[in-house]
Amino acid sequence: MTKTKSRRPTDGQTNPRQACPCGSGKRYKACHGAPGGAQDVVVRRPFAGLAAECQLIALREFVPSATAPLPLAQPVGRDVTLATVLPTAAAAIVRPDNMALVGLQVLSSSADLSRDLGRAVSWALAAEPGSVLPTVSTTSDGEQIRLQDLLTPEAPLDITVHPDFAWWIPGEEPPSGEAAASLQQANAAIMPTEAVTGTGIEAAYWVDAGDKAHLRWVRPEPEEQLLAALARLAARNELDLGGDSRFAGSFRAHGVLVPVWDLDREQHAREWAAPAEAFAPRLADALDSLDATPLTDPERRALRGLRGRQITIR
Repeated sequence: MTKTKSRRPTDGQTNPRQACPCGSGKRYKACHGAPGGAQDVVVRRPFAGLAAECQLIALREFVPSATAPLPLAQPVGRDVTLATVLPTAAAAIVRPDNMALVGLQVLSSSADLSRDLGRAVSWALAAEPGSVLPTVSTTSDGEQIRLQDLLTPEAPLDITVHPDFAWWIPGEEPPSGEAAASLQQANAAIMPTEAVTGTGIEAAYWVDAGDKAHLRWVRPEPEEQLLAALARLAARNELDLGGDSRFAGSFRAHGVLVPVWDLDREQHAREWAAPAEAFAPRLADALDSLDATPLTDPERRALRGLRGRQITIR
């Protein structure tokens, strides 16, 4: 792949002396920030530096139908709403009513998901009403705008989880013809999903998978650190959420871990908020203890077991 020149960071962007967000281990100025910097290196943690990182990963990989206004750093005269998936899996749409939507669950066109989203948002800010962006172009021309360049970094997302895709169709009249068929097909594929909220809980989602329910909790800690803390809890038999729950394993997604618990599907999502709240300080204590106390032999054995129960998504 041809290497291209990336844009030098300015205020609010990646510090040239900081680690490159691609995860190469090099400083930004010696990697993607350098003239001729490699553009084919996969950015391992594309949403690093954003308070909404875990939320973005959850919407990208685990939540079927949700929307959230994007906290843009600069007012531009048009609001942009982030969506899990859009009709025909479009990258972005500007409706005739001037509502702009950008899709997260699209085929990523480059090695940097943040750059693809940055381009889609930039397109949505300038496109005419009634326009559709089917996919994001990843040619080397133009500025390499990333999502971090456009958002207020410390702002979380205000997410609305929807039970179906009725929000695809503006207005109150029911869809007909091809639009109705597309909506029906999309709705049929949804697994019921709800956010689990509470003190110390963020980016945690309950999903009914049919034969059982799961809690998927996107965590911001470095992978190795979180795995060690989970192993410490496993060795103490403190890794479940109580009741009829069982720690199932973890997803690896966009540079972070997503622990998963199997749950009793007869219990409503709301009933798992209190157990998750109780688990959060246990995990925090285990994380804090890692600096002072190395893993014991039983904890190292638990760690090896946890490594074997991981599935890499991205």
